[in-house]
Amino acid sequence: MLTRKQHELLMFIHERLKETGVPPSFDEMKDALDLRSKSGIHRLITALEERGFIRRLPNRARAMEVVRLPDSMTPGLAAPRGKGFAPSVIEGSLGKAQTPPPPRAAEPEMPAGISTIPVMGRIAAGVPIEAIQTHSHTISVPQDLIGRGEHFALEVRGDSMIEAGILDGDTVLIRRTDSAESGDIVVALVDDEEATLKRLRKKGASIALEAANPAYETRIFGPGRVRVQGKLVALFRQY
Repeated sequence: MLTRKQHELLMFIHERLKETGVPPSFDEMKDALDLRSKSGIHRLITALEERGFIRRLPNRARAMEVVRLPDSMTPGLAAPRGKGFAPSVIEGSLGKAQTPPPPRAAEPEMPAGISTIPVMGRIAAGVPIEAIQTHSHTISVPQDLIGRGEHFALEVRGDSMIEAGILDGDTVLIRRTDSAESGDIVVALVDDEEATLKRLRKKGASIALEAANPAYETRIFGPGRVRVQGKLVALFRQY
């Protein structure tokens, strides 16, 4: 499963190789995805390489090849050119025979007072990683614990919040919100490309993302660079 930015970059590289036989430069990729820095492109390329979608060729500048495309990719589908492209297609059903969907298995009823919360992938409590929006599985949570609002869960990777009692491997319960008070522990999306779990501090028009581990420095961002995705409600740990 790729994030939206990873998918966009993969298709941009694929189309450029088809057209010219030469991979795009980091500047071209940065402009095409409307990112602020080349470091974001580097992280996306590394993620694509780790997932087996591209391969960088040694001893050749800018040399890379597309090894495979996503399984859900429609054959022959071309990515639109220009900034802000979204390589996805919704096929119409006009003139096509309709195949009835298979019957859904009856879901077991949850006990009274229990809610099912989707686990939406992993969140970095350390060096920020790309945001992962993938519904991997669900967990059962007492309704008294979550209260009102929409909730989701994330698996923690990293040790930057250990002094706040959040350890690598924990599952955190997040209430979805786009606002937070100074001092709240939040899921923060930086530059629309990387997500992290940190304590938020407001410093005038700037936002500081503060770790709970002296080994990590506080990162300060200017206006508009950080978007709050949710606030920490609870965490779960297996022993």
